Amino acid sequence: MNIALIIAGGKGQRMQQEIPKQFLNVNDKPVIIYTLEHFQNHPGIDAIEVVCLDGWHDILWAYAKQFGIDKLKWVILGGETAQESIRNGVVNLREVCDSEDIIIIHDGIRPLVEDFVLTDVLVQCKKYGNAVTSMPYNEQIFVTVDGETTTEYVPRDTLRRVSTPQAYRFDKLLWAYEKAFSENIGIQASTYANTLMVELGERLHFAAGSDKNIKLTTKDDLELFKAYMKMEKDSWLR
Repeated sequence: MNIALIIAGGKGQRMQQEIPKQFLNVNDKPVIIYTLEHFQNHPGIDAIEVVCLDGWHDILWAYAKQFGIDKLKWVILGGETAQESIRNGVVNLREVCDSEDIIIIHDGIRPLVEDFVLTDVLVQCKKYGNAVTSMPYNEQIFVTVDGETTTEYVPRDTLRRVSTPQAYRFDKLLWAYEKAFSENIGIQASTYANTLMVELGERLHFAAGSDKNIKLTTKDDLELFKAYMKMEKDSWLR
């Protein structure tokens, strides 16, 4: 069984809106529904769990019914951090999942995840036990000790930028979050499942990524999302 664990517990303060950004409407549809539709429509996804901001559970269930998201099976309470929310989602599945089931973690505010990205993260996870969506890093990176000068650069072919979706076998994911929270390893506010795994000594495997898979953090990101929604690929592009 392949279960999507969607993180939608954030308050979205940097968006500076009255409601959480995952529930903002774009063309009469909430952002979170755009995200869920990709998992709903992908044949490799069997069920969806959403870790949701307190007070919005009933609203999410209502939206899911309205937009036909019938793979949604669980809506549970989020935590104070992304790591707490992921842990809550993993623990909630403890009585549901077998050890080899795959959990696909994804940000609810990444509404443009493409089918080929979801497919590849599933393929790589089945092969290696984990998979993290990634892209090459195309800018030059220099190291500085004073903030003003440099004598050292990092070869960009040694770098990857990663995001969600990322997938893990359930037994390894449950082990990781139980160990991390019991021993206070890798659960700082800025960390995520992938960084937690590395801090626990796990080797991660990369899967395909896409530049369209943007995260809606600011109002500019929201405008970019709207632009993508309107954009038609030029016919000469292959």
